[in-house]
Amino acid sequence: MSSEVLGAIKKSKVLPVIAIPNRACIMPLAEALVSESLPIAEITFRTEHAEESIKQMSKVNGLLVGAGTIINKKQAEIAISSGAKFIVSPGFSEEVVTYCIEKKIPVYPGVITPTEIQKALAFGLEVLKFFPSESFGGLNAIKAYEGPFGQVKFIPTGGITMINVVKYLANKNVLACGGSWVAPTNQLEASNFDQIRQNIQQTVKLVQTFK
Repeated sequence: MSSEVLGAIKKSKVLPVIAIPNRACIMPLAEALVSESLPIAEITFRTEHAEESIKQMSKVNGLLVGAGTIINKKQAEIAISSGAKFIVSPGFSEEVVTYCIEKKIPVYPGVITPTEIQKALAFGLEVLKFFPSESFGGLNAIKAYEGPFGQVKFIPTGGITMINVVKYLANKNVLACGGSWVAPTNQLEASNFDQIRQNIQQTVKLVQTFK
């Protein structure tokens, strides 16, 4: 499953980071992602609907669902038991990483510093979330890591938009970009799925060059 998940993230080039505000938007969002050819989602544990969202969305044919903002083992347990196929953390947690490795679930911890990257490498992880990217040097920082950490592929998240995503994807050390612009919370709250579909379409079109 690890290679399948990694392959899907690499293919999509964008990992939609989604905070589900209510139950009503769960299935319409899942349908929009699949029908508009971006069948992947990182459902964050920042809302009370995360567990239910993962349970429902993971049953949708062709949709790969993972869990984000996982900061401890308990959350990882809940996410995986709900059907999450991968785990994303904002920072590096040894207990989360260890648990996911034991369960053979792909995990992408957040890193910023060389020390954190080296910790991840010590656990055999070479695909890492770079967060919060724009607040900590963004693309310039990633380029600076090309020398000492050339084997690492980053998924930068935090401040990534449709305006700067192409610049990030042009870097050889960037596997994909995480972002909330695909399905912003305010648009989900308003059930504005026409706009969300447009967001997905524009995003897919933008990243075609890098596939």
